[in-house]
Amino acid sequence: MSAFLLKRLARMLGVLFVISVAVFLIFNVMPNEPAAQIAGKSATPQLIAQVEETWGFDEPLPEQYLTVMKLTFTGELVSYTRQLDVDEEIWKGLPATLSLCLGAAVIWLLLAIVFGYLSAFRAGKATDRVLMLVSLISISLPIFLVSSLALNYLSYKLELFPSSGYVGITEDPLDWAYHLILPWTTMAVLFVGLYARVLRANLLEVMDEDYVRTARAKGLGERQVRIRHVLRNALLPIVTLFGLDFAALIGGAAIITEYIFSLGGIGQLTANAVADLDLPPVMALSMLAAFFVVVLNTLVDIAYTWLDPRIKLERAQ
Repeated sequence: MSAFLLKRLARMLGVLFVISVAVFLIFNVMPNEPAAQIAGKSATPQLIAQVEETWGFDEPLPEQYLTVMKLTFTGELVSYTRQLDVDEEIWKGLPATLSLCLGAAVIWLLLAIVFGYLSAFRAGKATDRVLMLVSLISISLPIFLVSSLALNYLSYKLELFPSSGYVGITEDPLDWAYHLILPWTTMAVLFVGLYARVLRANLLEVMDEDYVRTARAKGLGERQVRIRHVLRNALLPIVTLFGLDFAALIGGAAIITEYIFSLGGIGQLTANAVADLDLPPVMALSMLAAFFVVVLNTLVDIAYTWLDPRIKLERAQ
C-alpha cells in the first residue's frame, strides 16, 4: 500500500508540474507582449516596464518559469488592474467556496444514495418511477432558474432565508448554516438527479455479479448483502464523478451560485477577473483548479482500494 501511495504521489506531482508549465506558456509566452497583457488594459509604459522587470521577461524561459512560480506560490502575485494581492483575495474567498461545495456535496450524495438505492431495489415499481422522474427533472433544471425561484419565493416573498451574504463558521456556526441553506440546496439539485440515476444503473448491474450470489448462498442477510456487497461496489463510478465535480466546483465552477447569492467566493473572484481580462488572478485560479482536480483524483484512486478489494489484489500482483 505504501508503494502504491508513493507512486500516486509522484504521479500527482508530475501532473502538477506539467500543468504549471502549460499555464506558464499560455499566459506568459504565447500572448503578444505578455507584460502589457498582465499589466491590464489601461497600463502606462512605466507599469509595463515594471511588470517586465518583476516577471523576468528579459530572462531565459526556465528562469522566467521559476520567477512566475515564485510570484504565484509566495504571495507576491498582484492584480495590476484592481490593485489587489491575488493570494490574499483567493484565501479570503476560499472559505465561502469550500463551505458552499462541502455542504452541497453532503446533501447531493446522501439524497443520490437514497434515491438510487430505493429505485434499484424497487425497479419497475411506483417508487422507482417517481424517484427517477424527480431525478430527471432535477437534471433538466438550470441552476440559475432554481436559484432565482428559491430567492424569489423563499427569501423575498416568504422571508424564510437570507438572500445574500456569507457568515464565517467561526463567527457564528448557526448563522453560517442559515445563510448557506439555499445555496446548498440549489446546487445539490444540479447533481442529485445524475448521481441517483448512475447509482441505480450500477446497482442493477452489480446485483447480477457472481460474488453477490455467493454471498447470498453463504447465508448472509439480504440487507448485509445489499450494503456490503452491492452498494459498496456500485459506488465506484460515483466516487469518480464526485472527485471530478467537486474539484471543478472549488476551482470556480460554482460561479453562478456564488454570484446569485453574493457569497464572495472563488467563483465570483474568477468571474470578475475574466470580465476585467485580469491575467494574474486568472493564472493563479487556473493553478488552483488544477491542484484540486489532481489531488482529488489521487484521493479517488486511493478510495478505490477501500471500496473494491479486487483492486488491491490486482495491484499486489
